[in-house]
Amino acid sequence: MKLKNILIVVKDIEKAKKFYSDVFGLGMILDNDGNMILTEGLVLQDEKIWEGFIGKEVIPKNNSCELYFEESDIEGFVRKLERLYPSVQYVNRLMTHSWGQRVVRFYDPDGNLIEVGTPME
Repeated sequence: MKLKNILIVVKDIEKAKKFYSDVFGLGMILDNDGNMILTEGLVLQDEKIWEGFIGKEVIPKNNSCELYFEESDIEGFVRKLERLYPSVQYVNRLMTHSWGQRVVRFYDPDGNLIEVGTPME
């Protein structure tokens, strides 16, 4: 068995696709009417479809999981993020952990938590 995809719920699939393309360079593999598969295994699903499947309301910014990306040029990434999405909501701005890794955490437009950190080698 292997993990194939990670699914996140979004209110506006086109807006989310643009965000993940702009910020992380992810491209669309498949658009299936409310379910969109992006490169790197990320799946966007329309909130109404998800709520119909699980019979519960989506809770944005629930802080129970995060998408994790690595970037060597973390300062350049933060500059790009702030230029493209100046109103991004941070959980923590660029910081350095005690073990030396530099990270930034923020929410995507739908309240999904994202961390970008320097590679741990």
